[in-house]
Amino acid sequence: MLKLNLKREPYWLDLAHGVRVQVKPATTALVMAARHAAAEIEGKDHAAAGMRTAALIAELAKSAVIAWEGVADDKGKPAALNADGISALMALWPIADAFEREYLAALYLLDAEKNA
Repeated sequence: MLKLNLKREPYWLDLAHGVRVQVKPATTALVMAARHAAAEIEGKDHAAAGMRTAALIAELAKSAVIAWEGVADDKGKPAALNADGISALMALWPIADAFEREYLAALYLLDAEKNA
């Protein structure tokens, strides 16, 4: 049996190195749009697969992140939230890894429940 207890309001995720992001809930439409964007990367080797995964995480973040804390520009001032900044943030492995784990955790649990 599936439990329909997914978040419906924006919420904060603590990522790493003092970075927090406020995100929209992970909806089917948001995840599918990110998957579609990531699928544009061609190739069947491991490098292409890694690039698709990185693109998926970046696209998810660009669609989901609505605020952030702990992100500074090159002068140490709080960075403006925009798509380029989110992409740059997600290019940092510890941040991208934490974002994927934390943001998709509820969906992974939902998927596990259906297989139980």
